[in-house]
Amino acid sequence: MAKEQAKYHYADVLNGLEVVDAQYERQTFSKHVHEGYTIGLIEQGAQRFYRSGANHVAAENSIILVNADDVHTGETATAGGWKYKALYPTVEHFNQISKDLVNNQSLTPYFKDSVIEDARIAAQLRCVFEQIENGASKLHIETLLYSTLAQLASGYGRHVEAVKAASVDVQKLKLAREFLDEYTQVNVSLEQLANVVGCSKFHFVRQFNQAFGITPHAYQIQARLIKAKKMLRAGASILDTAVDCGFHDQSHFNRHFKKALGTTPKQFQLTSVVA
Repeated sequence: MAKEQAKYHYADVLNGLEVVDAQYERQTFSKHVHEGYTIGLIEQGAQRFYRSGANHVAAENSIILVNADDVHTGETATAGGWKYKALYPTVEHFNQISKDLVNNQSLTPYFKDSVIEDARIAAQLRCVFEQIENGASKLHIETLLYSTLAQLASGYGRHVEAVKAASVDVQKLKLAREFLDEYTQVNVSLEQLANVVGCSKFHFVRQFNQAFGITPHAYQIQARLIKAKKMLRAGASILDTAVDCGFHDQSHFNRHFKKALGTTPKQFQLTSVVA
């Protein structure tokens, strides 16, 4: 495997989010800035970098935080180089999160710490990267992202503090649930569901889980599987069922079906097709 490589792409979530998967051995980054924030997770090795007037070292499993327009550098801190993945959320992304957290006020968070050790957030970041790579649904990725970025902003951002979620009418939450039931094929975003209810994305996720005991994404999967079972019983092909129910592809459908029901779609159909 090449030691000097970086794969950049834009994920179709939160109106566009830049992501990178990189590893370097000899690369040295000169002083530069990004328009957005850098949220990086060191997977192997260690990185040395300059930020906010000082040098820092981020070891394996640590998280790098660089504010928008912060001048910074980057180089290896170990003989074998370093490997990392990073998100580049924009100021607008964090402004929206702060509005959801702090009484509808748009407060751009400032991260004082350049490197943090937080196993819980590191695990969430790994999950975010994994789901983006696997082409998971927009709702799933956005829910994970929103939770992770909100925890970073409230826990480590100087200007943002988390507040207790306001109560949301359960009847309105049911409208979102009904939307997921009816439009299983739609790759719905977190923002669209929150708009159905008429609340912030942060409050929507918390209130939906509290009201129904399941996350919006987990409910979406269940709604898709319920529809899939009906289609398979009626004799629809596995591929058509996967597409019509909103799964990324047939493999994605098979994986969720077996995980939930303990059998494959093909085996299910062979034993339950309505004559």
